[in-house]
Amino acid sequence: MKDERQAEMKCFVEEVGIAFEQSGLPRMAGRILGRLMIAEPPHQTTGELEEALMASKGSISTMTRLLIQIGLIERLSLPGIRHDFFRIKPGASYQLLKDSLDQATAFRQLIGRGLELIEGKTHVNRQWLEEMRDMYAFFEREFPALLERWEQERKGGKLQVR
Repeated sequence: MKDERQAEMKCFVEEVGIAFEQSGLPRMAGRILGRLMIAEPPHQTTGELEEALMASKGSISTMTRLLIQIGLIERLSLPGIRHDFFRIKPGASYQLLKDSLDQATAFRQLIGRGLELIEGKTHVNRQWLEEMRDMYAFFEREFPALLERWEQERKGGKLQVR
């Protein structure tokens, strides 16, 4: 039974890695995040991650730096222990979504500049640019309300998973 559970955990870690890769990020970064999601204890040393993921120290080091930069994990030190640990950063998912809103704003502004450059011209991509600008403007308007509703549901204990 324990071996079956270990195999399921390894499968989960690999699935997170593949999901990361499909979104344009390194698979190893996803594997590290997947491991930290289910690790016991929830904080792991570089050595523990190396062993669990059968990865090199250099790979773990590079990918943990990336995950820290993205804001998904954090480095942790514990009193009396010389090793650093990594864990999922509390509130990371909410912050990532807020950052996505900032990225949507920046992209909408960039698309607006592109539209200004082709103003007064018949251009094959005008419709596409206008559609993208309008979609990002919609996200800018609606996303803050979604985040606020999320916070209210989370604090009120009314989360519903379908």
